[in-house]
Amino acid sequence: MKNLYLLLAIVGTVLPLSQFYGFLTEFGLDFHSFFEQLFVNHISSFFAWDVLISAVVVIVFIQAERQKNFIGYYWIAYIGLFLAGVSSGLPMFLYLRELSRNRHSSTQM
Repeated sequence: MKNLYLLLAIVGTVLPLSQFYGFLTEFGLDFHSFFEQLFVNHISSFFAWDVLISAVVVIVFIQAERQKNFIGYYWIAYIGLFLAGVSSGLPMFLYLRELSRNRHSSTQM
């Protein structure tokens, strides 16, 4: 599973950022245009709210998991979350959690 999470984190970073790059080359860091296009119609608003709420859920999930277990480099998941979105941050955190579990189980033996 660990390798699958890493693959999904990479894909979940590259694909969204490739689209954001297109926006940046056309509009630059124009936040007004960004939010105008983000909520331009009902279906884009649906996806925008879904992703924004999911991002909050991922933040809560990361904090809850960190309180239960030591997960090294968890902050990398936050970078992915805020840079590319849930499709990057969540699988990256799951990958880091698996790494932590594997290290913990190998030290138990």
